[in-house]
Amino acid sequence: MLIQQLQQARCANPFEELGLMPDPDGKGMLLRVWLPNAVKVVAKEFGSEKSLGEMEVVHEDGLFELALPRRKKFFYYQLEVTTESGEFTSVYPYQFQEVANAEIGEAYSTPENHYQRMGAHPMDVDIGGGKYIRGVRFAVYAPNASSVSLIGEFNYWDGRCHPMQRTTNGCWVLFIPGIDAGYKYKYEIKDPLGNRLPHKADPVGFYAEQYPSHSSVVYDHDAYQWNDQDWREKNLDDKRFRPLSVYEVHLGSWRQKIEADGRARSLTYRELADYLIPYVKDLGFTHIEILPVSEHPFSGSWGYQPVGLFAPTSRFGTPDDFKFFVDQCHQNDIGVIVDWVPAHFPEDSHGLARFDGTHLYEYADPRKGWHPDWNSCIYDFGRDHVRQFLISNALFWLEKFHVDGLRVDAVASMLYLDYSRNAGEWIPNVDGGNHNYEAISLLKWFNEEVYKKYPHAMTIAEESTAFAGVSRPTFDGGLGFGFKWNMGWMHDSLHYISKDPAYRKYHHGELTFSMVYAYDENFVLPLSHDEVVHGKGSILRKMPGDEWQAAANMRAYMAFMYAHPGKKLNFMGNEIGQSEEWNHDSSVQWHLLDYPKHSGIQNLFRDLNNCYRNTPAMYELDTSHEGFEWIDHEDADNSVVSFVRKAKTVDEDVIVISNFTPIPRDDYRLGVNKPGVYQVIVNSDSEYYWGGNYECGETFDSEETPWHGREQSVVLNLPSLSTIYLKRVK
Repeated sequence: MLIQQLQQARCANPFEELGLMPDPDGKGMLLRVWLPNAVKVVAKEFGSEKSLGEMEVVHEDGLFELALPRRKKFFYYQLEVTTESGEFTSVYPYQFQEVANAEIGEAYSTPENHYQRMGAHPMDVDIGGGKYIRGVRFAVYAPNASSVSLIGEFNYWDGRCHPMQRTTNGCWVLFIPGIDAGYKYKYEIKDPLGNRLPHKADPVGFYAEQYPSHSSVVYDHDAYQWNDQDWREKNLDDKRFRPLSVYEVHLGSWRQKIEADGRARSLTYRELADYLIPYVKDLGFTHIEILPVSEHPFSGSWGYQPVGLFAPTSRFGTPDDFKFFVDQCHQNDIGVIVDWVPAHFPEDSHGLARFDGTHLYEYADPRKGWHPDWNSCIYDFGRDHVRQFLISNALFWLEKFHVDGLRVDAVASMLYLDYSRNAGEWIPNVDGGNHNYEAISLLKWFNEEVYKKYPHAMTIAEESTAFAGVSRPTFDGGLGFGFKWNMGWMHDSLHYISKDPAYRKYHHGELTFSMVYAYDENFVLPLSHDEVVHGKGSILRKMPGDEWQAAANMRAYMAFMYAHPGKKLNFMGNEIGQSEEWNHDSSVQWHLLDYPKHSGIQNLFRDLNNCYRNTPAMYELDTSHEGFEWIDHEDADNSVVSFVRKAKTVDEDVIVISNFTPIPRDDYRLGVNKPGVYQVIVNSDSEYYWGGNYECGETFDSEETPWHGREQSVVLNLPSLSTIYLKRVK
């Protein structure tokens, strides 16, 4: 019976039961409305003061009808509603069936259509005669739900008021006139058996409130006016041949502001634009990479447990505030990369888990659908609507927020069915192996879509295994990523540099082995947030020796990193030699810059970035054997390595030599390729960096003394714990 369905919020086809329709019991039309708590309703033609009549009370809970025997055609109308608490005028939602259903059948035809059709979209509806009605169209995918109601502050969160219409493709739709951007809402969903689920946030919600409500908020993405056209036009080239020095940032803890009451708070997006951008620009980084900015309920997850993939977290401001931040980055020639998390999602009741009472987004079997490390749900990568949802989200960030790249988190956990699982805890694929074919297919599609539609962008994989072809094109059998984090280099080099220098000669291979596979992928060298948390200590704290030696080790290591093939990534705090490991609840230790040791490390980073960006040999051939040549990788007894970096466009080689012992190496002879005068362009031991300023000379004339298999050589003094760059100047 209709009244029971309405009373219990179980009506699945309200457009068939409510609104203006042919009168089944007579001539003309019948108007039926459901308005819980109303005691009197008067109908009027829209825009007219003439009453069509007072509606008859069919049921005291709020069901009203009005026979209109003289009316033969549809027309727009409005209602004057009286309740016990007052009166208001309403434009009834159930006269907008065509608007609600418009193009919903195309929601899953392309990834872009998904975010253009699903979620909440403010719009103006043309009702003829030059008149428009402002409202919001809502659409949510819940194919197994028995009913869905739209709830929000516009109906006092009452699930009886606005039942949504089921469509043939599993979506539920409704247009609500009279509301606009800024209204809060959720969905009240009943599972296939009619049981009410916890109120759900919109999976395609563009803005969200924080705890405790976690409500979605209607947002208009068409309002912001971008001013980054110059940046977008000049950044269309292949990033493999560009300098990429990335500053990785957790927005909530980069810098905090002390309020009048003494409490610390994070900076807003707009405040970050004022402080972070000038800082990054001054230090010469080319890009900012942001730990996941998608909405997440738990700050302690750092964003890696997202619930609202389509909403920048409201902790720091509105979506337009985030657009402003990206816009300002671009106007200052800084690219923006965001961490993207398509591998898993948390089980929070307002999120995607068991969204319509079934495992709609996650694998049903916990051997595939539950992540034991992170206590989270794993997306079902084989279901078409999940694949569309994820690819849509990736493209959404590129279109709506103009981000320059997506760094994909936890790729290894997606590729392997037995990732972090013991025998018997996972399900093999159809061939009996451990590769997740569905995830592999998704990642290939993701990369194809991104590079096809946003060729200026880049995708970066955090992938920690030896899975082949991560950054190889899909047409060549790869996954299609632009770059892959070089976790092997990170692990080996940090293990090496943490050793007492007396023992480094026994671990020399850890420093040189990375060149064996350096061109298997397009690599990024990451010293990320993962290396400075969970008891690992800061980068500086990993270094052995006394205070001076630890700082010297770090400076030599960083200069070695900048010279090694591969793009560069450093987490915030690395650039000042932060003493303590990262704590997401507190700021970077900026007070350390009052001390010469830390300001010296910062000075080195500034000079390394400037040298890197302005020296083609340091980046142009990162992905080619032609860009690198060992001079000597076998001097383990002295813990010295030396090599040449080469450019493609200019004949300006850079010679790099590192001494990883606290013993200066005087009169060290080094083979060079060409005769001439060689000049020091970077010396990590400089007093400007709080180094020892050991006398090594500034220029060196080559001699016709064969060395290291070369006809020419130079002689120089190598300071202890240092890295030096040389360039031939004439």
